Amino acid sequence: MTDNRLAGRIRRFVERLRREDVNMHGFLLSVDGEEKARAAWAPFREDQPHRLYSVSKTMTGIAVGMLADSGRIRLGDHIADYFRDWLPPEPDGRLLRLTLYDMLRMATCYRATVYREGVDEDWSRPFFTSRPTHEPGTVFHYDTGCAQALAALVKRVSGQEVVDFLEERLFAPLGCEDERFWLRDPSGCCTGGTGLCMSLRDMHRVAVCLLKGGEGIVPAWYAEEMGRKHIDTSLQTNQEEQWGYGWQCWRTRAGWAMYGLGGQLAVMCPDKKTVLSTVADTRLDPFGVQRIYNAFFEEVYLWIGEEDTEPLRLSLRAQALPDLPGAAMDASPVYRFAEGNPLGLRWLKLEGDCLRYENNRGEVSLPFGRGECKQISYPGWPGVPALASGGWLEPGLLRVRCHAVGVSPCGFDLLARFQENCATVQCRRSTDPVTVGYEGVASGRV
Repeated sequence: MTDNRLAGRIRRFVERLRREDVNMHGFLLSVDGEEKARAAWAPFREDQPHRLYSVSKTMTGIAVGMLADSGRIRLGDHIADYFRDWLPPEPDGRLLRLTLYDMLRMATCYRATVYREGVDEDWSRPFFTSRPTHEPGTVFHYDTGCAQALAALVKRVSGQEVVDFLEERLFAPLGCEDERFWLRDPSGCCTGGTGLCMSLRDMHRVAVCLLKGGEGIVPAWYAEEMGRKHIDTSLQTNQEEQWGYGWQCWRTRAGWAMYGLGGQLAVMCPDKKTVLSTVADTRLDPFGVQRIYNAFFEEVYLWIGEEDTEPLRLSLRAQALPDLPGAAMDASPVYRFAEGNPLGLRWLKLEGDCLRYENNRGEVSLPFGRGECKQISYPGWPGVPALASGGWLEPGLLRVRCHAVGVSPCGFDLLARFQENCATVQCRRSTDPVTVGYEGVASGRV
């Protein structure tokens, strides 16, 4: 007989995530402000800072709402009026017509982010100097540069970086005590759309506050309006992104969510008074975030209201690759690769549960756990912690997956086919500087 009490459904939720190979780091579930379940996949902890990526946009939006509530700005204002000194001599009229309201709902005059990471010193200025692509306020286009410009607005109006502004007015009043920080662009400005690093449980505190109408900390009108549908998103590819967009947050099938790249979520369901917050790294799986949504809505959401008396606390281990017993090789010869191959490999060899190779980072080692995740230093980046697991899929075919778990969760997935005189390596990666060189395929010979 199926256990439809909440604790039983949570276990089904966790099992489904495991079965679908979702790389979870942790979650918290509360109903009407009361904790019902929590889990951490070791070595991750719920109190450690985790990069929240685009959840940063929602936090930046809250700061804008606080400024509007104080009367220092109005949502009908034009963003260009606050940055006249940054405008070109003859600014485009489409930029001049862009309002703060349209920026909050991602209806800017750009079809993509205009600043260039690794090129631009100040990531805010290109928003005011680039050529617009269309009329603002008309259609949705996801634009991280929009949140960057809003962070610059917070700084210009308040005199504080957005992290300091929110520290005084949101995080400290909520009792957020875990370590947190905000990554900055080369000019020193907080990266308003992507850089907040904060613990799972403190992100959850903010989400519960919003679901409860702001609790006198976030303006009640803003907490209510931010989660409403303010623009259509029908052309989005992912299912859960088609319900519309609010103010720097996404609508879902049963409410709305703060949503950051790779599975950083705070899913708020007003009808059930429920918040599910997650941290993860699903960037190697294009459907990974949708898998979290589906598992929650299909395994847990419908049964909320049948709560058990005690909160469920789960201690789990980070997801590892499966391994076929008896298929492993002990070692291989040295395979040498032609110059100019996509992976930058010069040579590679297997030594037990370790791949050794030389690429553009020099000679590196990639030790891996079989059936478990091994804590290592990311290959070629000694200061970056990582988890690596490997498994033999069949004789001669090894799969290794390596996730960086520092400030910017990312990783690569590797297949190595070993033959008597030839080895072929195939890789795919999630985009980050440390994963450069792990995309493509190359063959080497003894």
